[in-house]
Amino acid sequence: MAKDYYQILGVSRGASSEEIKKAFYKLAHQHHPDKGGDEKKFKEINEAYQILSNKEKRDQYDKFGQVFEGGAGFDPGFDFGSGFGRQGMNFEFDFGDLSDLMEDFFGFGMAKGKRDFKQGKDIEVEMEIPLQDVFKSGEKEIILEKFVACSRCQGKGAEPGTDIKECFSCRGTGQVQQIKRTPLGSFTRSAVCPECGGEGFRPEKPCNVCQGEGRIKGKEHIKVFIPAGVDTNQVIKIKGKGEAGRKTGKPGDLYVRIFVKSHPVFQRKGDDLYLKVPISFTQAVLGGEEEISTLEGTRISLKIPAGVESGKTLKISGKGIPRFSGLGRGNMYVQLIVKIPKKLTKKQKELLENLKKEGI
Repeated sequence: MAKDYYQILGVSRGASSEEIKKAFYKLAHQHHPDKGGDEKKFKEINEAYQILSNKEKRDQYDKFGQVFEGGAGFDPGFDFGSGFGRQGMNFEFDFGDLSDLMEDFFGFGMAKGKRDFKQGKDIEVEMEIPLQDVFKSGEKEIILEKFVACSRCQGKGAEPGTDIKECFSCRGTGQVQQIKRTPLGSFTRSAVCPECGGEGFRPEKPCNVCQGEGRIKGKEHIKVFIPAGVDTNQVIKIKGKGEAGRKTGKPGDLYVRIFVKSHPVFQRKGDDLYLKVPISFTQAVLGGEEEISTLEGTRISLKIPAGVESGKTLKISGKGIPRFSGLGRGNMYVQLIVKIPKKLTKKQKELLENLKKEGI
């Protein structure tokens, strides 16, 4: 059964050449295998475009519903990996070529040869801190295994006393021009110079320690400043403390993701702290004061109102977590839990019986 190429591209039979081209670009971008698309669907889209973008083939398709081989013929069932030898074309065409072509059409890989190949990678690590540490700003030290600048060549990649020369292949540009022949014509594109890896320069004699990389695997002790009020999943950026770059390239950055440990007594909600405090039955009835410890280690006196019910929450202003913005602190909320004695002495029972007679 003949394929409906118009339906494949999602255009009407009266679509203009420009509309067909736009539809093809959009679908090819969507279904490109290098972008996670369906290879079979991508072939089908390209097949439809090959027919409908050619006036003679399109006329033949509109009249007969298919395109015959010979003359302006085209085999709609061709294999992309087998080349185009049927019509006098003596070059091969595969998905690698098509991928390069898509880069020229859609911008895939436009950064090739332009991004900084010397720059070191960013690093992200996790750091766990106890809840009480968020009350004050402070420093913590971590040890990272990563690429560090080579001490012998000072990160240049060249043996001390030797020169770094311009690459003879790209003349210092880091790029070379490549001509790609495809079924849609020849295209000239810039590519990373294979001789210098896009750097434009090469050491006369590579460093004996780092073999010209300008960096080696090593350890670094790094101090991380932890601001007061920090919370779980907040990220602290330390510029230039990622991996060292290649050959004096810019280092990456270090990102420290904070995780605050849970506390056995205090619970944090935003900048507020929550605490459960047990009180006796008589305290609940008569009221009074209860001394409690804060997370910082200080002790404060909590006033308990008379007749308080179990589960009642009291607010203590300004005794929570310091706000990350530096403006004030959160609050502490104390939930009172009335303890009901399970065992009573004879005297306690008598007293309670008397209270019962009094209607209490």
